[in-house]
Amino acid sequence: MTTPDTSARTSFPEAHGREKGYDKQPVDDFLARARAAFEDGSDDLTSADIRRAAFPLVRHGYAIASVDAALGRIEDAFAARERSAAVAEAGARAWVGQTRELAQEVLDRLSRPAQHRFDRVSRLRYGYRVSEVDLVADKLARYLETGESVTVEQVRSVAFRMQRGGYRETQVDAVLDAVVEVMLAVK
Repeated sequence: MTTPDTSARTSFPEAHGREKGYDKQPVDDFLARARAAFEDGSDDLTSADIRRAAFPLVRHGYAIASVDAALGRIEDAFAARERSAAVAEAGARAWVGQTRELAQEVLDRLSRPAQHRFDRVSRLRYGYRVSEVDLVADKLARYLETGESVTVEQVRSVAFRMQRGGYRETQVDAVLDAVVEVMLAVK
């Protein structure tokens, strides 16, 4: 007889050596919840919820890259379902208009002068490295303006080093989430 703990377990590889990975039980619980929500067609989870999922890091946990890749595919499926439902309810024109508004809002933020695109944390605290965020912001602005090639996976996997007095993480993360939302809306 299998226990619920082992029967629901997924088959992600474990993190190697000293590397930490995602705690297995919270990952398995979240994926079971996502599967149930998707199969039932419920609104208990959204693509944004999938995007924001976070798990504790532990030794012998699931390999982070494998779980993140699976979450990306799940997010894509939820976003496609949400897009279909919104188009069926309000029509394609409303969906495109809403997406265009969000894209313009993001572009307005990304088009601000370098070093002034986001709020800064105090000089005593750490935030995202300004030069790295500005570099990514320039690339994303070009994507939104001209369609320069950027993939959803590139945006999902962007990471910044930290610096004292850097950009406020929550603001940068919110804009990156909005970019992913726009990309999935037009996918």
